[in-house]
Amino acid sequence: MTAAPSPVAIRTARAGLLVLTLINLFNYLDRWIVAALAESMKRSELHLSDTQLGFLMTGFLFVYLLAAPLFGTLGDTRSRNRLLAIGVALWSVATALAGLARNYVGLFAARAAVGVGEAAYGTISPALLADYFPRQQRGRAFSIFFAAVPIGSALGYIVGGLVDRYFGWRQAFFVAGVPGLILAAFALRLYDPPRGNQDTAEDSPPGHTGRSYQALLHNRPYLLTVLGYAAYTFAIGALAFWTPTFLERVRGIPKAHATVQFGAIVVVTGFVGTYAGGWIGDRLLRSSRHAYLWLSGVSTLLAAPLTLVALAAPQAQAYWPAIVVAELCLFASTGPINSAIVNEVSPAMRATAMALCIFTIHILGDVPSPSVVGMISDARSLSEAVLIIPAAVLIGGLIWTYAAWSLSRAHKAVA
Repeated sequence: MTAAPSPVAIRTARAGLLVLTLINLFNYLDRWIVAALAESMKRSELHLSDTQLGFLMTGFLFVYLLAAPLFGTLGDTRSRNRLLAIGVALWSVATALAGLARNYVGLFAARAAVGVGEAAYGTISPALLADYFPRQQRGRAFSIFFAAVPIGSALGYIVGGLVDRYFGWRQAFFVAGVPGLILAAFALRLYDPPRGNQDTAEDSPPGHTGRSYQALLHNRPYLLTVLGYAAYTFAIGALAFWTPTFLERVRGIPKAHATVQFGAIVVVTGFVGTYAGGWIGDRLLRSSRHAYLWLSGVSTLLAAPLTLVALAAPQAQAYWPAIVVAELCLFASTGPINSAIVNEVSPAMRATAMALCIFTIHILGDVPSPSVVGMISDARSLSEAVLIIPAAVLIGGLIWTYAAWSLSRAHKAVA
């Protein structure tokens, strides 16, 4: 058993969580600010189509997932705080460079380069966080860390929409990119603890450091979790990218109001849903080893019909409440599902596991989904294109619920 943490270790863990959460906030602000600027870029001198707008996110994610395996390997063997600092500085500079683009190729290249820096952060930070906190506290720790996802995304909509309105879309990229350089300095000062120092032998499946990817491909709980995550990410990616444009174009809400209203909803529901999900997951873990999966599966299944109402109902009194409750259900799984992933693999290969997870969920999820919705929108209409999103939510919920049921059944059989 691990010894009780000292006051210094507790302070170090909390400081690390604070810095990683702040960086994660700007990670998603930089990632999703392009969604708030989509209509302005479409009407600018660049004259972009919906397909081109969708490919801005696809290009970023394609580079992101290609770079993830490299940083996964490095994250399991090299200094994690240095790699994080390099990644944060890289994506921040690339974000600012998008504001200087004079054609679609330049804009596409700048947004794609953001993926290199974010790949370092996305693979390494969860593994580092797992070494700050013991298994029974990870749901809450990860819920705080991942609460930065909706808040950062919402700030991307809000900051992007407001700066665009008063100063232009190019200036919005500058405002988003510069703070990351300061955060890179904080990342460099993070404590990098020994890998697996918060895990017992029971918590840590045997590692296969030399054959990590082969071991992961034979890890059934991990694979089921990641496949459900891919369907979930397909839906979230399309929803996050197209909702501000959907509200403006289909619902007729003015641009500034659409970005700010949706951003405010994402902030509140994201924080409440993510934190509540992590807290409930930790509580349920006392009665079920697979509580994180159960919670993720059930909450996502509940979100599927609500998402359909949010996108299909024409009346504001129907779609606004549906958006709020659907977002709460979707965000409830954010902390638990990532906790499930790090708990299902050896501490020696957690960065590699996150790298493979990132590669899979993006290549099957939000790499294609913004572009698919954009292409359907160009061929038919945006109101029809977004209806593929609830189906993806349903698939993700079904896979996670099946995974939780099958693992619980196998655990009972062994017992």
